[in-house]
Amino acid sequence: MVAQITQNANIANHMQKNNIRVNIIGAGLAGCETSNFLANHGIKVHLYEKRPVAKSDAHHTDFFGELVCSNSLKSRKLDNACGLLKKEMEELGSLMIEASKVSEVKGGDSLNVDREVFAKYITEKIKSNPNIQIHYEDVDDFKEGINIICTGPLTSTPLLEKIQSSVNDKIYGFFDASAPIVDRSTIDLSKATFGSRYENDNDDVYINLSFTKEQFDKFYEELINAKKAPLHDFDVNYFEGCLPIEVIASRGYKTLLHGPLKPVGFNFKEEPYAVCQLRKDDLIGNLYNIVGFQTNLTYPEQKRVFSLIPGLENAKFVRYGLMHRNSYIYAPKILNDFSMIKTEKNIYIAGQLSGVEGYVESAASGLLVGYYCLANILNLDIKPLSFNTVLGALLRYITHTGINNFSPMNANFGIMFGANSMKKEALVERSLKYIDLFKKQFNE
Repeated sequence: MVAQITQNANIANHMQKNNIRVNIIGAGLAGCETSNFLANHGIKVHLYEKRPVAKSDAHHTDFFGELVCSNSLKSRKLDNACGLLKKEMEELGSLMIEASKVSEVKGGDSLNVDREVFAKYITEKIKSNPNIQIHYEDVDDFKEGINIICTGPLTSTPLLEKIQSSVNDKIYGFFDASAPIVDRSTIDLSKATFGSRYENDNDDVYINLSFTKEQFDKFYEELINAKKAPLHDFDVNYFEGCLPIEVIASRGYKTLLHGPLKPVGFNFKEEPYAVCQLRKDDLIGNLYNIVGFQTNLTYPEQKRVFSLIPGLENAKFVRYGLMHRNSYIYAPKILNDFSMIKTEKNIYIAGQLSGVEGYVESAASGLLVGYYCLANILNLDIKPLSFNTVLGALLRYITHTGINNFSPMNANFGIMFGANSMKKEALVERSLKYIDLFKKQFNE
């Protein structure tokens, strides 16, 4: 690591001598990754977080790094792009990966975490770092010095307007949704089976609730006619990777049967017509979220319609699903290869605001910007992380994709150089080799 090459005291002296101040705006996953990395390498960081000074409709706590939509960090398998991305992050020294290890909730091939334990761990790590000074402030302008903007999809309007005027381009956006969470003790487990799809386990990580055709037909009819909460933005765009359940249903009767309610991969005595899965949301096992049920229905309608799911007739909803707008910049026009605004010296944008999509991708983006910022502070002439890695390919995609057809991107092998023609073992080996080469640039 960089700390093995250069003494933290020398970096601190360098910063003081050159009057360098680092401001990180936003204490979500990206901001916490950036802050943690820089602070651990001797950089004095000023971290700004608007909560609790300004409330957010999507957040439920004041913890840093809170997971809003889901407790899943996707696949842990290395033959999956997001699984390999997490391995790359671990090699780069990720706080998110560290937190996931102490908050993990068993979930088959996916990495699921207890949201509260996860966010609390991150918060305590950030608050206990002597090189991080925390400011509770709803920032509406750039600060003096280096700015790393990690405010995420819920960036405050005044700061969005400041960015917009600086880059001379509008801020884009789409709508994203979260799923409801229910109290396990209120689920009728006599109607449930346990286990993951396509796996032989029978533990209680997943609770599976089966529909007959008659039950599904009634549920479907009520769902597509249910009352939705009003959306205040005129241009309503949805992210295809996280569509509200009612939007999926509106595309046709069979869409749910081939999507979140597909009745395949289970060992039922009699094959059901449809299956709803609930996934454990906390370590204790008191809370379960309804998988794939992101929604914009009003709260009373969620209670009414989702109680038609067999086994949830008397369920207590601990948290209802909701929809929020995700803002992002048009990165190919605005950011250079190091995630810095082309027209503004020393202003970086990381996380979902930069155009990456997903918790893991957002955190990874913040971590990589931490490396780029450190190189900037130390006047190191480095090359961007290679697109032979998932993370390098993701950052290259958002900064170099077609200028007229950009949209936010998740980690996937399709954006990696030559990935589709390689065996997965070779792909993993190549990726980790280039992660190591990237880190070695800081040793020279």
